[in-house]
Amino acid sequence: MTFPADPRLILRDEELDQGLELMLLAEASLWAAVDAALAAEKGLGRPHWRAAFLLRRRPGLGVRDLSRLTGLSKQAASRTLADLVRLELAETEAGDLDARRRPARLTEAGLAFEERIAERLRALLGRAYRTGGLDGVAGARRILAALAGSRTGVGLRREET
Repeated sequence: MTFPADPRLILRDEELDQGLELMLLAEASLWAAVDAALAAEKGLGRPHWRAAFLLRRRPGLGVRDLSRLTGLSKQAASRTLADLVRLELAETEAGDLDARRRPARLTEAGLAFEERIAERLRALLGRAYRTGGLDGVAGARRILAALAGSRTGVGLRREET
């Protein structure tokens, strides 16, 4: 989803800094909601929920794709996925072409875990979107997609991109 840039839009450093400040504060608010929900989940942290969220949205991701999407090292992504498998929140299978590539999917328990955390974030984001109005939602999505860049296509099957 690429949109042409509007050449009339010229932003001063102060305006860009205000945007950065708001992004940092918004991120802190989102992670505070995640942390509050994770308090009831024994032994699970932010990386586990991030992996579960991405596996719900993009079933079949492996360690390499999780690493690319989350910014975790491959070792940390592997450990996170192994924790989810050990706790029976996810399952892996041998890859079609390469047995070392092990696509993962959430189990029913994993889907329930992810949902418990995500419901808080959806409520938070829904309130923010309603504040921004209909035009604000589309604009916010375009801005976030531009910031996400090439990560938006990682782990998606060709027909989904």
